[in-house]
Amino acid sequence: MPSRRETVKTLLIMMLKRILGGVEIKLVIAWIFVLVVTTLLDPNRTYVTNPESTASLIWRNTVFLGFFAIGSAVIITSGGIDLSSGSVIALSATVFSSLMMLLDPDGFRDGEISRGVVTVALIGTLFVGAMVGTLNAWLITAVGLPPFIATLATMVGLRSFARGLVGTVTGNRSQIDMTDTALRDSLKDLTTVSIVFMLFAAAIWFLMTFTVVGRHLHAMGGNEAAARLSGIRTDRLKWLAYVIGSVSASIVGIIYFADQGSAKPDILARGYELNAIAAAVIGGCSLSGGVGSIIGTVLGCLFLRTVIDAVNKIVGTGADVYEGMIVGIVVVMAVTFSQRGTAIGRRYFVSPIGWASIPILSTLAGISFVLFFRDKPWFVGMHAVVIGGVTAGCLVLRSWLEMRGQKT
Repeated sequence: MPSRRETVKTLLIMMLKRILGGVEIKLVIAWIFVLVVTTLLDPNRTYVTNPESTASLIWRNTVFLGFFAIGSAVIITSGGIDLSSGSVIALSATVFSSLMMLLDPDGFRDGEISRGVVTVALIGTLFVGAMVGTLNAWLITAVGLPPFIATLATMVGLRSFARGLVGTVTGNRSQIDMTDTALRDSLKDLTTVSIVFMLFAAAIWFLMTFTVVGRHLHAMGGNEAAARLSGIRTDRLKWLAYVIGSVSASIVGIIYFADQGSAKPDILARGYELNAIAAAVIGGCSLSGGVGSIIGTVLGCLFLRTVIDAVNKIVGTGADVYEGMIVGIVVVMAVTFSQRGTAIGRRYFVSPIGWASIPILSTLAGISFVLFFRDKPWFVGMHAVVIGGVTAGCLVLRSWLEMRGQKT
């Protein structure tokens, strides 16, 4: 029999392998790599010369994204998907501002809204978020719509409803402006928002990790039919997951209203639901359900926002135009290298589809280089040709190695 020392050593080795093999540690390493590369390529060396403001900006964007990304992570882990979170943010900002305007019109006009009215507006907005989650759950469980279709319908419908609500409350205006500057400063205070976010993240982490409900959510996401046959009330779990997702988006709607100073449902948080799903996937959530990590999702938000900030630092003016492309690339890479195992042993370019993808990827690499760096003083057109050619050469070499390995 092994000695006690050998047993402890074996357990420590197993624990270390589990930690180092987890998506969380991979994200930390990738995040550090992004920081180092950005520091080397940023001509202004912003991360070195002005680290406080840069860290504050990245953390602020991480927290804002983190609220509803955690909600999306719960839904994805349970086997669903939510496309409506961006519209829920816009609706919640509209509801919050509308309630304050209707309940205290004089105070809203003068910029001194009653704290009692603010409290009622906060509770009412969160309640609206719970109603949206309940609606999504009803469409999925009772009506029988696929989660994608159900939340796609609410994504479109809720934003339109919010635009109509603004016009009705304001008399055909397209937005509601925040008038109480003191309230605005308190609601967008980064320290306060960060504390609320960490408490929220800790509560959801505890729910998903240490409670029976959390285990049931994972089980339902892994195999809903088996979970139902085991006696798990899947309809109630879906309701809980979608309510958590919508309420988390409602919290962000309140914060965004204060941060931006107005509720403009036609453009507010448009497309943000994709960023939330991307952060959850980067953080280790499987879109097939059953697998998810709240800590990984938070780190996914941090990594994603750092990558976007890094591109802004390196590319400069107009980098925000390419945010969607960056998110898409990061998601593909995260799923490829984190959730599908090592990329060394996989074969990507041994089929006709793989061969056809080589010139496409090479062309995209060259064009992307032009888009990112065309305004740099050192840029010349031949750089793009070189980047495309090097990419093609690397992919052709990879294809040759894959086919050689397949023969052996």
